[in-house]
Amino acid sequence: MASLVSIFVLLFTCSFSNFSAESRKELKDKEDIHLRHLVQSNVIDPSRVMQLSWRPRVFQYSGFLMDEECDLLISLGHGAKEGILGINDDRAILETRRQLASSETLLNTNDKVLAMIEERISAWTFLPKENSKPLYVQHYGLEETEQNLDYFGNKSTWALSEPLMATVILYLSNVTKGGEILFPDSESKSESWSDCTKTSNIQKPVKGNAVLFFTTHLNGSPDSSSSHARCPVLEGEMWCATKFFYLRAVTGETISFDSSRNECSDEDPSCPEWAAVGECQRNPVFMVGSPDYYGTCRKSCNAC
Repeated sequence: MASLVSIFVLLFTCSFSNFSAESRKELKDKEDIHLRHLVQSNVIDPSRVMQLSWRPRVFQYSGFLMDEECDLLISLGHGAKEGILGINDDRAILETRRQLASSETLLNTNDKVLAMIEERISAWTFLPKENSKPLYVQHYGLEETEQNLDYFGNKSTWALSEPLMATVILYLSNVTKGGEILFPDSESKSESWSDCTKTSNIQKPVKGNAVLFFTTHLNGSPDSSSSHARCPVLEGEMWCATKFFYLRAVTGETISFDSSRNECSDEDPSCPEWAAVGECQRNPVFMVGSPDYYGTCRKSCNAC
């Protein structure tokens, strides 16, 4: 009898060990697949980029972030805020979030996925990471209908220390009503850019989308048409993350602008591949350029 029990215990131990090893292998495989997916997502897809305005220069990238990445950035924002406040009780957390209906949190952390998102932003914008500060997450609750807001709620101080060159806004959640970005001094003079009651669906905050707008001309001079505003959040809540790019590197080095760029070159190593599948014809502004945009793949598109 004792020998039968010993055999049973031995068989159970071996089976459990094999199950644990298989479970660990399955978990590792899932992590590897997720990491590979994130790496692939850092490849910029120009077909998802839409030019919304030339004066100011405004671009939208549909599906720039995956849902999981949006949720991670919100989670990092929550964690930083709660860590600073030293909150442990769930009810206290909910009450604090209610009181902080509008808040902003700098994401100065060594998170692997966050670092990949930062790299992806630089790859899309062609702007050096050294000329920016870390992403920060913003949360807006319900706001009054008649509020006159700049995009950052009339209270952001992160962008005031240096002359701005460009801003990237990452939408981390869908907004039921409100939250659209406005450019009231846009050259188009369209009411959709200046009147919250007449905005179009293209301006609606959509989870995963990104907006890039420049506050300078190509020669580095200020673009007065880039003044921007935000419609108040009327239903639901709004989560977004913002990245500011400055004319000077954080270390103090100034970007050099060369308006006479006569060299024939590509700005992205993927240009030959994009040109081969017909992007020069389908997306000529991004690939070849315009009077306001130099063009990313002039060499591969035989434009020079």
